[in-house]
Amino acid sequence: MITYRRVVFDTSTLVSAALRVGSVPHRALVHALARSELCASASTLAELESVLQRDKFDRYLSAALRAEFAGIIRRRASFFEVTDADLANVQPPCRDPKDNQFLALVHACDADVLISSDADLLVLHPWQGVPILTPTAFLEKVSA
Repeated sequence: MITYRRVVFDTSTLVSAALRVGSVPHRALVHALARSELCASASTLAELESVLQRDKFDRYLSAALRAEFAGIIRRRASFFEVTDADLANVQPPCRDPKDNQFLALVHACDADVLISSDADLLVLHPWQGVPILTPTAFLEKVSA
C-alpha cells in the first residue's frame, strides 16, 4: 500500500466527487482527505467554485449543496501560492493551458500525486516524476 503525503485533485475530478456520492472520484477524495494533505491554490479553488455554480448541475445536486461541497474543500485544503512565474515555468506544459495551474500547484506544494480524469493531464504521466493518476488508479495504489 502506498501512502501519499500531499495530493492535488483537478477540478473535473472534484466535480465528479461532488455530484456522485459513492463514485470512484468521491471515494478517492474521501481517502485522500482521511490520509493525505489536500492541496489547492487560489486559482484552483476559484475554478472549482465557478464550475460548481453552473446551472447544468442542478439536476444532480442543489446549488446550496454544491456550494457546501466547495466550502468543505476550502476548509480542508492547504493553500499554496502559485504565481504567474510558476505558471510560465511549467515544463513540459499541458496541451490545455488551463490545466497548467494544477501542474504549477504540484510543483509549488511538492505534491506526491495529481489525481485527474482529464486526458490532457493524464498524457503527461509522470510529470517531473510525479504520478498523474485516475481516481481508479489512485485507489488501486493506496489499497494494494
